[in-house]
Amino acid sequence: MDLTALPLFPLHTVLFPGGLLPLQIFEVRYLDLMKRCEQSGEPFGVVCLQSGHEVRRAPRPGESEGQGVHAETLAPIGTLATLERIERPQPGLMLIQARGTQRFQLQHSHRLPHGLWTGHAQLLPNDTPAAVPTELASLSQRLQDALTALAEQEGALPTPASTGDPRWQDAGWLSNRWAECLPLPAAERQRLMSLDNPLWRLELVAEWLDRLERLNQQ
Repeated sequence: MDLTALPLFPLHTVLFPGGLLPLQIFEVRYLDLMKRCEQSGEPFGVVCLQSGHEVRRAPRPGESEGQGVHAETLAPIGTLATLERIERPQPGLMLIQARGTQRFQLQHSHRLPHGLWTGHAQLLPNDTPAAVPTELASLSQRLQDALTALAEQEGALPTPASTGDPRWQDAGWLSNRWAECLPLPAAERQRLMSLDNPLWRLELVAEWLDRLERLNQQ
């Protein structure tokens, strides 16, 4: 895997390690990318788009591409994604499902003439396994109950792991799954994903849960 020219997929969302990312692909730059990733098995990088548009737009009169409202700013930390499923319901359209794996930090990035971003990336260490603290142990069951209820309601969202899966007791994995579900701004999700300490991440998730519950009670 060449991390000196990692293909990037900027989105107004944040992908966490272990998370699922469904996408509808219709732009030529990304159709070509997904075809290459399907053939090679190599990952691509998902980065949060801090400014600019996900879909490429023509510049305004007198404005060159990449300037003004069209300027794209990428978050410095992203997550590698590998394809798990790809469907082609019609020509020019792909439906994919990708899985987040390992975080990386961009050293620099560059947009190619046809619009695809690439970056020189450095992999970041995976979360150190850390048991969920006793005072936060209820977060595991609460998330399992919430996801089960949501799956029953919508009929299309299975829980990310069985009840007995040991990952439910891992602070990093649990905090990532909570951060995906909570109605947080993209900037806050990015901050949580960027934290190297999984216990801090889980503590911040607990604070957000308390804050959101207080707002709902008002």
